[in-house]
Amino acid sequence: MPETALLLILVALPFAGSLVAGLLPTHARNAAAALAGGIALTSLLLVWMAYPSVSAGGVLRADIAWMPALGLNLTLRMDGFAWLFAGLVTGIGALVVLYARYYMAEEDPVPRIFAFLLAFMGAMTGVVISGNLVQLAFFWELTSLFSFLLIGYWHHTTTAREGARMALTVTATGGLALFAGMLVLGHIVGSYEVDAVLEAGNRIREHPLYLPALVFILLGALTKSAQFPFHFWLPNAMAAPTPVSAYLHSATLVKAGVFLLARFWPVMAGTEAWFLIVGTIGLVTMLLGAYVAIFQNDLKGLLAYSTISHLGLITLLLGLNSELALVAAVFHILNHAAFKASLFMAAGIIDHETGTRDIRRLSGLNRAMPFTARLALVAAAAMAGVPLLNGFISKEMFFAEALSADAPLGLANILPFVAMLGSAFSVAYSLRFIHGAFFGPDPVDLPRAPHEPAAWMRFPVEILVLTCLGVGVLPAATIGPFLDLAVRSVLGDDVPDYNLSVWHGLNLPLLMSVVALAGGAALYLSLQRLLRSEIEGEPLIRRLEGKRIFERTMVFLSWRLARRLEAVAGTRRLQPQLRLIVAAAFLAGGAVVWFRGFGPGNLPPSPIDPVLASVWVVGGACALGAATIAKFHRLAALILVGGAGLIVCITFVWFSAPDLALTQLTVEVVTTVLLLLGLRWLPKRVQVPGERGPEVITRARRLRDLALAAGAGGGMAALSYAVMTRTPPDLLAQDFLARAYTEGGGTNVVNVTLVDFRGFDTLGEIFVVAAVALATYALLRRFRPAPDSLVPPAQQLDQHAAEPVEAEGGTRPVADWLLVPFTLTRLLFPVMALVAVFLLLRGHDLPGGGFPAGMVVAIAVILQYMIGGTAWTEEHLAWLRPRVWIGAGLLLAAGTGLAALAFGKPFLTTYFAYVVLPVIGKVPVASALIFDIGVFALVVGATLLMLVALAHQSVRGRRATSRVLTKPSRAVRAPVAAGED
Repeated sequence: MPETALLLILVALPFAGSLVAGLLPTHARNAAAALAGGIALTSLLLVWMAYPSVSAGGVLRADIAWMPALGLNLTLRMDGFAWLFAGLVTGIGALVVLYARYYMAEEDPVPRIFAFLLAFMGAMTGVVISGNLVQLAFFWELTSLFSFLLIGYWHHTTTAREGARMALTVTATGGLALFAGMLVLGHIVGSYEVDAVLEAGNRIREHPLYLPALVFILLGALTKSAQFPFHFWLPNAMAAPTPVSAYLHSATLVKAGVFLLARFWPVMAGTEAWFLIVGTIGLVTMLLGAYVAIFQNDLKGLLAYSTISHLGLITLLLGLNSELALVAAVFHILNHAAFKASLFMAAGIIDHETGTRDIRRLSGLNRAMPFTARLALVAAAAMAGVPLLNGFISKEMFFAEALSADAPLGLANILPFVAMLGSAFSVAYSLRFIHGAFFGPDPVDLPRAPHEPAAWMRFPVEILVLTCLGVGVLPAATIGPFLDLAVRSVLGDDVPDYNLSVWHGLNLPLLMSVVALAGGAALYLSLQRLLRSEIEGEPLIRRLEGKRIFERTMVFLSWRLARRLEAVAGTRRLQPQLRLIVAAAFLAGGAVVWFRGFGPGNLPPSPIDPVLASVWVVGGACALGAATIAKFHRLAALILVGGAGLIVCITFVWFSAPDLALTQLTVEVVTTVLLLLGLRWLPKRVQVPGERGPEVITRARRLRDLALAAGAGGGMAALSYAVMTRTPPDLLAQDFLARAYTEGGGTNVVNVTLVDFRGFDTLGEIFVVAAVALATYALLRRFRPAPDSLVPPAQQLDQHAAEPVEAEGGTRPVADWLLVPFTLTRLLFPVMALVAVFLLLRGHDLPGGGFPAGMVVAIAVILQYMIGGTAWTEEHLAWLRPRVWIGAGLLLAAGTGLAALAFGKPFLTTYFAYVVLPVIGKVPVASALIFDIGVFALVVGATLLMLVALAHQSVRGRRATSRVLTKPSRAVRAPVAAGED
């Protein structure tokens, strides 16, 4: 299989399987498990297919151009280190799927958890084989999102919701910091490709931005790997089902942070800042997690804090700035994944078969569950570092590095003692796990009678425990080649000599191991009385509980601080919100002018044209009139605003910008009509007796608004003047003019820019338009107008006397004086549709395009709506299917970009050619036309969807008004003031 196809399938297959699993019915337990297991095993097979290439020192690559001008490409890269992690993710993932099949209850929606697991597998695979920094950050945030869904799987429980929210808040915030660090790192190197970054170690460490980049990247890595002070989210994630905990906390989520540290170790490590931050945090985390684990009464809680401790150990090793320490760190990553996954599964078996995980209620399970007890005993011994098990070898390598570390600030003298203390703590909590659950008297009063699980549920534990034994007895033969492959891909030719033998003779690291084992056993025996007490939590540091600090921080940020900011800047009125937006834009523009300077170009001003000046006198009069009359008559103000918009259209035509003029004209018509339909829901300015009146508009407020409007408008005028007084070579437009036909295949530079050069911006904008339309529809369809916001009876009858109103037996006929425009409008509809098609097809070479064409169709439908009366309901407009138009538009626009990828071109690359047709002759054809059709469809759908929402409210208001007229108790309480619309 080609390298590109292999890597693409490896990433895409879990996501595709997740989609299929999510569509399965909730009772399809076996089908979902078979699907997830098959995909996990297929992914593992793909990883093994890549082994011959990476073992020979090669690097598999898949490069797909996305936005090459910005250095952003879809790049997948698999070297030995990424291969090892990909195997870990897929291999343990397959075991977890098998385990979950027997763990999950019948009443659980099992396909959903397999869908989440597969999506998470795909995101984690994307992290480890990403070859682009921005792409890595994207997959990194996906792991946070899917872990949130996995942790909150049992969302009906408070602990699951809180644990998921806490994990997402901490890891996603760290992900944002990581993204910032990736941007800084890419700026330093001049490329976002991982290969380029890994070759620029000296340049990165010597750059002035090294420390900011380091801090940002470490924030992402340390939050994901639950390092102090961000460790508190991991124990609270134990609310997830045990298969999720086994997967996330052994091979995937929490390992992403240490993977990142090891991946960029060659270019970021080697400095004192690296040691002080990474080494110190790792040391504190190792001790804190191990100490707290001893006092946990929940089996999964104990394992969670032990995970924190072992992740701290790995982080400490990576912080020592030593190649041998890196080897030990990578080795312990593998060992920890094996024994921790098996221990989590053993804890899940205990919970599944007894109904509890509380160590204080468990004892003597060795007699009822002998096979599970022996498996858990071996795995816990590996975690404690007992000889002839995998954990012992990496722990001994850790001791050797602690003895030889070149640590600043005198830390080298205390590091060996701290290492022994942390190891002793690990022995103590391992003993508590085994002794508390499996030894002692028979348990009493358990929710369920304990017994062995199904054989296939225990099978994944057996595989992992066998791995612990095999690596512990024959490390060089079992894990040696894979470890060497991973280390060489990280360090290159600087791999130090190391020995994976079980016996290295009588030396100081061995003595430290013996002391740690004996000290841990003695510590556990000395704590028996305290551990059997009813005191919750660990002594000495209860008040420093991370969860409590996090919750207080969240209360401050989301309640107190947010309320204060809302009191200062929040308002339910539209005008203050617009005032804040305009003021912020004005200040932002002013800041740029202040720091960068501003001035006109080198062209002299042209003489004032009296015709254009007179046109703008009319436009200015319309604008001033709208501002003046708005408080008296909103309808008149809206008409004047439309007049000002029409003057803008004329100005665009005057300055040879027909595309802008056409777009402005169609937008002006549609927005005017939609605003006209929405006027009826604005609050009345009249004051009803006995009620609080409207806010008085003071002269000071009007002067303030006038100053703000004049400042913003004057700023835009000055900016336009500065642009138009510059010679063409100084303008960015020259580049677009030169490339429009040769690269975009069109002579209409505006349209070519929108659908080709800046097609990615246009794609994002139409997604925003779709989101706004859907949000508007969702809000308005649930809107319930209050009785006092309805149009009063006299005015309602006056306004709608000529409209067809719903009545028994149908609708009232159209008034006689509307018959002619009614007929003309119906006849005009196909003509307008034909004009829209004309504008759409000519847009690439002449004024037109998808946006104005869509607006013309929307205007045609709005005319039918207006002449037919606002009694059109949601059902009347249902045949238009606006949501189908929106979906089709998005698919066409995005599909055009993806089609370019299929031909090996960057996303949204336009293809154009000439086609010879009979009679017609040579016709230019461009793929951008399909993109433009997508824009057209979306504009039509979005406009019609908002029209549906407004029409729905119009009918609702009509019916509510009729109820007001028929019920005296709800009649309007005050007459309408003269001139009020």
